[in-house]
Amino acid sequence: MVSDKSQYRGYEIRLRQEWSNWCANIIPTRDDLPMLAMSPLRTLSSTPEEALAAARQNVDEYLGIEPEKRVA
Repeated sequence: MVSDKSQYRGYEIRLRQEWSNWCANIIPTRDDLPMLAMSPLRTLSSTPEEALAAARQNVDEYLGIEPEKRVA
């Protein structure tokens, strides 16, 4: 299980439950990072792990960075 807060590339990702699903708010932790202009519902997922992964992907896409490679 993931925690309800996570740090990623200078952003704080806050997970919350909406209805029977999970979504994430993405907040910059430094002044030099842009605000991500998107709805938290863009990360709507059935599990907190999926919502966290979607939020990380959104950060990567917004910053134009290749996603981190995950090793199984």
